[in-house]
Amino acid sequence: MSKVIGIDNAQYRGYRKVFSSGKHNGAYYYAKEIEKNMLPLIKTDRDWDLLGMRFTAHYHRSIIFIHHCLDWDKTYPWIAKLKDPILVVSTKPTLEWAKSKGYKAIFLPLSIDVDYVSQFKTEKTKKACYAGNRWAFKKEQEDKNLPKDLDFPPADLEREELLKFIAPYKECYAIGRCALEAMVLGCKIKPFLMDRYPDPKYWKILSNQDAAKILQEELDKIDRK
Repeated sequence: MSKVIGIDNAQYRGYRKVFSSGKHNGAYYYAKEIEKNMLPLIKTDRDWDLLGMRFTAHYHRSIIFIHHCLDWDKTYPWIAKLKDPILVVSTKPTLEWAKSKGYKAIFLPLSIDVDYVSQFKTEKTKKACYAGNRWAFKKEQEDKNLPKDLDFPPADLEREELLKFIAPYKECYAIGRCALEAMVLGCKIKPFLMDRYPDPKYWKILSNQDAAKILQEELDKIDRK
């Protein structure tokens, strides 16, 4: 049976306890969904690292989810010490970096638990909001492409509370999984981080279950070689 480094990992739990902010970041909830909704659907003898954190133990021949989209060489130097890892990435620049280093890599678009998010749909009564990690994107919040009167959620909301906050808005400035969740809630996605994601059409709704099918196909291709 494959071993899994996920949100219940003791080292990760200890690290998360000392967070001053960001306990409820996207990597945490994505890893949670991967383990719950995707891994049971995938057949492999490889181990899993759903967090890609430098301070946790790592396994050889593991499938590692890469969550950071910038400063890869500084964030992931430890991967070079592993034998035969497979990196799962969600952006094309990250894929290019991984391949430039000689790693086996799979491009897997971000996915969400569509059924879970759908239950938070409600009547649209508000204009526009921002959704995401305020602690992570402080500089970008001050960027001129964000309206002055935009509504921001309180910092560090748990996911359920963030979905409740987003649901009544007609428009949402968001990227990544927050954008996908806002789309499921019926929001129109507005551009945020213009230099990296200038076109909101970049974001496509993908369920965890369909993502698992894509990942299985790509893993089979690699392990057949």
